[in-house]
Amino acid sequence: MEIFDKVEDIKREVMNTLENQSLTYEQQTYRLAKIAENIMDYPVSKDDLFYEMYNEGKICDLDEGHAPYAPRYILPDYEKLLREGSEFLRLTPAKNLKQAINSLLIFYHHVPSITRFPVYIGSLDTLLEPFIDEVNDDVIEEIKLFLIQLDRTINDSFCHANIGPYETKVGNIILDIIDELQNVTPNMTLLYDSEITPDTFAEKAIKASLNTANPAFANLSYYKKDFNEVPFGIASCYNALPTTGGAFTLSRIRLNKIADDSKGIDDFINGELPKVVDTLVHFMESKIDFLVNKTSFFKSSFLIREGFVKIENFVGLFGVVGLHECIEILSAKEGKTFVLGTDKEAEELGIKIMDKVEELVNKFTSKYSPVWNSKFMLHAQVGAANDKGTTAGTRIQIGKEPDLYQHIRTAARLQQYFPSGTGDHFPFESTAEKNPKAILDIFKGAFKLNMRYISCYKEDGDLIRVTGYLVKKSDLEKFNRGEQVSYDTVQYAQDPLNDYGILERKVQNV
Repeated sequence: MEIFDKVEDIKREVMNTLENQSLTYEQQTYRLAKIAENIMDYPVSKDDLFYEMYNEGKICDLDEGHAPYAPRYILPDYEKLLREGSEFLRLTPAKNLKQAINSLLIFYHHVPSITRFPVYIGSLDTLLEPFIDEVNDDVIEEIKLFLIQLDRTINDSFCHANIGPYETKVGNIILDIIDELQNVTPNMTLLYDSEITPDTFAEKAIKASLNTANPAFANLSYYKKDFNEVPFGIASCYNALPTTGGAFTLSRIRLNKIADDSKGIDDFINGELPKVVDTLVHFMESKIDFLVNKTSFFKSSFLIREGFVKIENFVGLFGVVGLHECIEILSAKEGKTFVLGTDKEAEELGIKIMDKVEELVNKFTSKYSPVWNSKFMLHAQVGAANDKGTTAGTRIQIGKEPDLYQHIRTAARLQQYFPSGTGDHFPFESTAEKNPKAILDIFKGAFKLNMRYISCYKEDGDLIRVTGYLVKKSDLEKFNRGEQVSYDTVQYAQDPLNDYGILERKVQNV
């Protein structure tokens, strides 16, 4: 929480930003805008319990800003853009590959988010495939330059693209190119369905992922059950959201911090947890009210006016972190020692906790989000500043991972609660790229257990999935030395990689 009590405090923070040699001009501009926004008060009263719970670490607003003036995540209808063009941007319908890429690049520049860059750039293979008759050197070069342009101008690896579930010419070109490029942006997900996606294509994706941490795999059939007839895409880290819409806001609770103040399991479940959840859902609703009714976005943005997004397709995301530590704290207060991933009792307690969280969140009815029955969506949040000692989402703590198959069984049970996003990431030893079929078999088994989202990368590769987004280890080394790095996601990876043990994840073999 950033509170400025005096003008001198504001001036000092502005000057600190201007003097910071590790920030690019663009990053400084964004920081200055955030300072200006945070001069405003939060859209809740000064005596709201939110402030107390925030200071205790039980609630976190993910530094969205005190006065949000655009939705956190936006998933526009890019098919409409290519089909119809845009009056505001003076774009006509695309007739060939060059025009389609040109229209997308222009449009991306005008899609805001919490990061100020688009967090969803569409299903690239589906978007571009209609403009390709045959694969030749010119087509490959155009798509290659498109991917380079994305990486160099969308300076944030929360930017996300989808491919699949069908094998396409464009999908194959992308998988062939990304290993060579070693780009951070965009983060990618293969929408995988064993009934649709050929094994050869999936294995090719796994080989690419081992070398580039891209793409991750989403269990498409499972997500379809949750979303029913609602079109959706995977955005940001691994956030499944309605397309032609997105997410108003994302805030979260730290389960471990709530457990610290509980007398035991019963007091946590029936006393402390309900108070924190109730406080957060009302805080989130206040933010959405402010965004919808006070700011200009839903009144005047061309994205709304031309139908690229619709307010009824936006939802609020209720995030959860720290389940692993919560279980250990609560069991210790009962005179026991439960470790998630190792003890069956820990897993059952985790299920009990998440059942209660789900029940409490679903009790609240929002004035918004008809696309999701006016409820907030549960989200296994990835991590943020001040998260030392707090494991992302419902994951097993790094350093306490069981064998791979037990890890997957536990993760799959806990991923059931999160239609808006969850995931587990597994580094593999370097020789695994010789046997992508074995990793695909592991993924298939995980998805049969109803695991939603899984990814892999090679232990000695430069690219790594941090908590969901991508970072180059070599870029982190530069940033640690105070050097500038073009994409700003590296600053968010500094604590996880330097202090939270991300590089110490258990390495798997096949």
